[in-house]
Amino acid sequence: MMRGTAFSVAETGRAPGYERISVAPVSGVLGADVDGVDLGTGLDDQVVEEIHRAFLDHHVLFFRNQELTPEAQMAFGRRFGELGTHPFVAGRSDHPEVIELVTEPDDKVNFGGGWHTDVTFLEEPDLGSILYAVEVPPYGGDTLFADQQAAYEALPEATRVKLDGLVALHSPVPQYGVGGYSTQSRSMQTTNADGTDRATRHPVVRTHPETGRKGLYVNRAFTIGIDGMPPDESARLLEKLFAQATREAFTCRFRWRPGSLAMWDNRCVQHYALHDYKGWRRHMRRITICGDRPR
Repeated sequence: MMRGTAFSVAETGRAPGYERISVAPVSGVLGADVDGVDLGTGLDDQVVEEIHRAFLDHHVLFFRNQELTPEAQMAFGRRFGELGTHPFVAGRSDHPEVIELVTEPDDKVNFGGGWHTDVTFLEEPDLGSILYAVEVPPYGGDTLFADQQAAYEALPEATRVKLDGLVALHSPVPQYGVGGYSTQSRSMQTTNADGTDRATRHPVVRTHPETGRKGLYVNRAFTIGIDGMPPDESARLLEKLFAQATREAFTCRFRWRPGSLAMWDNRCVQHYALHDYKGWRRHMRRITICGDRPR
């Protein structure tokens, strides 16, 4: 898009204000397709700044037709922060920061199935995730994303006031404890490391450290209770928040092709990797960017 254009998103389908990349929203709440950039090359500072701005505006960005080695994917991720490793999932032997997410044709469960925000059981959960498609089924295997700021802002004011100041407990046990969901994926190497029995406290409503917007910060995979609240009352409240967080109106959906890449903001997004492709293989490559303590 040329500098100084006055065309609106409604007229062009493209977000204005970008000189080096093209950004096209994919829904009314979150998600945007980004064109005009080869992530496998060295990106200059202006391109990185524009991608970062689009990331904050749209929460999840989609790139097509990329050819990325693990090293190139890591180099791209490092433009946005330090890369992290997973405490319970083995990374590559040559690059521990890189996780090969594989679902074989006969796997009964997939890694990342179910609505969640990555590793909220950590004291400092990941800032964001960058997922690259190596091999995808001919149909199925889409990923859903949900905007937690939109979910929070749609709540009645009285509910928002009630939630502000509440603290939730997050635990890896439902996913990575003995018999946990994620340990049932035969294609993934998981370990029941020490520390799965420790719960971490995070605010129910998180303030985004860069934009200042508030969003829900609880998820069905890892949030096990509300600190100081009776179990029955806690369970009822969390069930309402889980449902609110993933209402269809707050979501977008991405269909993968080989060479597609998605990067999303774990500080304000939940996601769900669908497993509707039994009989087919799906191979994705993931890296994560280290984050800070939710406030």
